[in-house]
Amino acid sequence: MLGGELAIVLHTHMPYVEGFGNWPFGEEWLWEAVATSYLPLLEVLDRNGVEATREQLTLSLTPVLCDQLEAPGALERCLAFLRDVRPASHRLDIEGFEQAGEPEAIRVLERSAAEYAAAADGLERLLKGTLDGGLLQALGAHATWTSSATHAILPLLALDESQHLQVDIGISSHRERFGEWGGGFWLPECAHAPWLDPLLNASGVLTTCVELTGLFGRGDQRHLAPIQDEDGLVLLPIDRQTIDLVWGHGGYPSRGAYRDYHRRTLRDHHVWANDGGFYDHDRAREQAHRDAHDFLDAAELRLADGGLCVCALDTELLGHWWYEGPIWLDAVLRAAPTRGFRLTALNEATLDRHPSVQAHLPDAATSWGQGGDLRTWSAPDVADVAWQARTAELRAFGGHGTLPPRALRELLALQSSDWAFLAYRDWAGDYPRQRASGHAVNLARALKGETDTEYVRNLAPYLNHS
Repeated sequence: MLGGELAIVLHTHMPYVEGFGNWPFGEEWLWEAVATSYLPLLEVLDRNGVEATREQLTLSLTPVLCDQLEAPGALERCLAFLRDVRPASHRLDIEGFEQAGEPEAIRVLERSAAEYAAAADGLERLLKGTLDGGLLQALGAHATWTSSATHAILPLLALDESQHLQVDIGISSHRERFGEWGGGFWLPECAHAPWLDPLLNASGVLTTCVELTGLFGRGDQRHLAPIQDEDGLVLLPIDRQTIDLVWGHGGYPSRGAYRDYHRRTLRDHHVWANDGGFYDHDRAREQAHRDAHDFLDAAELRLADGGLCVCALDTELLGHWWYEGPIWLDAVLRAAPTRGFRLTALNEATLDRHPSVQAHLPDAATSWGQGGDLRTWSAPDVADVAWQARTAELRAFGGHGTLPPRALRELLALQSSDWAFLAYRDWAGDYPRQRASGHAVNLARALKGETDTEYVRNLAPYLNHS
């Protein structure tokens, strides 16, 4: 066998924003992710081939993202956004830079406009190719892992009923959509606690990822070995040393040649590079290829003594946050076969090649959030959001018997990790608190039998099948 195996895990998730607001906070987040991340990623994966992709990397899709991609009319609105809104915004910015005498900025904007037009063409082909969610099925062909129904932080849920609801809907919806599931389950935010293991095992989960840097220490070889608990669940430590090459402070996306995500034009476009000059795509492409080889060099060194190295990333980092991310991934996939290790997916065959070890894990919950614990979703700054969700959960299951589907859907929406996360980071103004409060109010109304408020659109359409 070669020196070891590298498992790149791409976790694909968006909060349920379809139908809930537009710019600057709302469903345009999803439309941008489709155009700048999902479609470019799909192009890379399709070029690699479905069979090769399923052997070389692990793609997870959250049920709540799938709910939105198959929602009636959703992708048609996305297409209208790409065909109408983005061309107009590019045109206005180009006019402004023409008046300012900045031909380099115009060149960058023209390239960007062409890419949005190409994304619209690609999406339209998918919509015409199948009547039942072409983009979702195209992504699903590569996806093998699922997650909880609405990306809830499972250790923060108070009741077994809620945990089962989140896990079982996540699994059943994946099977309904894609026909098979091999037992891989992404714990949202890698939030794990030992008391979850019996539940996960009972639901058929075989494998999940955990963040144990706080326990083992960064760079420890124990991060390269699967851990099997007494229930048979295999826990795969993610390797922070490898992940930080891409996602850490000073990681690849911060290189000077890359497009600056944070500095924007008046119409929300990106024309500058990280080092302050106008963006040069050829220069950035060359940097992406160098960084791909640097990443493989580091992985080869990390795996010199064998082991299984798990590099887990949010899919949206590639393309949306880090514009050149898909170029980097494509270069990694192309060059990896020449290296002294194997690029692998996380499946039963891979785990058979890496015997599990025993380890004493902490009783406290761990995550890949700030501090390695749950503070990102429960610290004093977001205590109101966490308390609201916990209170609603206890009231929902407290003596109401079987909950009606409307109430369950509002509860699932309220339990999303995204509202506390966005509020903690202060990234979206009042939007996350408004969303959480709205679902809490509608849950209370549903428990009283009121049905005059708007339903939660296409959230958890397979709820009754779980």
